[in-house]
Amino acid sequence: MTHTVDRSELEELVYETCARLDEKDFKGFLGLCDPAFAYKVSAYAPEVQREMTWLDRDRAEIEEFFGMLPKHNTDRNPLSRHAQVTKVRLDAARQRAEVTSTVQIFRTQLDGGATELFAVGRYLDTISLQADAPRLLARHVKLDTRDLGWGTHLPL
Repeated sequence: MTHTVDRSELEELVYETCARLDEKDFKGFLGLCDPAFAYKVSAYAPEVQREMTWLDRDRAEIEEFFGMLPKHNTDRNPLSRHAQVTKVRLDAARQRAEVTSTVQIFRTQLDGGATELFAVGRYLDTISLQADAPRLLARHVKLDTRDLGWGTHLPL
């Protein structure tokens, strides 16, 4: 069944994915994703004139990744994702939408409460329109930021 969609539904999906990740509600995040979901994080390095791929996982690998998070010694400081949808292209023939958003990710220190800009980039999302509601089919987090310090195990 094809879902008829308007731009606001696609925007709401992007914003809801950010909220689920901010809350570390990984099950809720995956509930917004298509069974064929894929997730990628990359950044372009002008020094070597190449794209660096930092993470590239399919849905099963992401589910396993989420399951392993409690076992990692990771930065516990919360992240806050602020996305702004900038472009929406509907592809009725393929029952998909391509959505581009700018994203700023802030990190707030648990010790002291200082907030800092952690990363800047874009979400390049492919959204399936085949179900009863739009579902995230693929997210490519294309970062401008290349120095994340100690980084994070959490998805961006």
